[in-house]
Amino acid sequence: MIKVMFVCLGNICRSHMAEFVFRDMVQKAGLSDKIYIASSATSRWEIGNPVHSGTRNRLKKEGIDTSGKVAVQLTKADFTEYDLLIGMESSNISDMLKISGGANSEKVHKLLDFADGGNIADPWYTGDFDATYNDVIKGCTGLLEHLKEKYNL
Repeated sequence: MIKVMFVCLGNICRSHMAEFVFRDMVQKAGLSDKIYIASSATSRWEIGNPVHSGTRNRLKKEGIDTSGKVAVQLTKADFTEYDLLIGMESSNISDMLKISGGANSEKVHKLLDFADGGNIADPWYTGDFDATYNDVIKGCTGLLEHLKEKYNL
């Protein structure tokens, strides 16, 4: 089982969006038994809070349900348990590496590194959940292709 953890600052917008979008892609590809997917936050600000309404509403348009999901914090142990830890932007990567203490840093990547590079904007600040969704789709599509190739799925 390949384990993937998506990470952002609060785990209510982008990382949840990536988790649910990627889970939907993996399920449609018939790979749910091969890839485990989760998400977490680098901060404690939103721990226990549900998926942001903007993310929830944007995913609902795609038929993706986010019920029951709440924010959790990334831990040092996650760097041992997961095969890939995927941040949404450069500041997430910096925070992730601080949490890991430098251990298993080869597992840490930005989501858009699997597409055309760059950062995924935080819709908490921009209010543009459609732009974030489009970037998440690009990154998750590239990530799925990467995993298929690397693990011969």
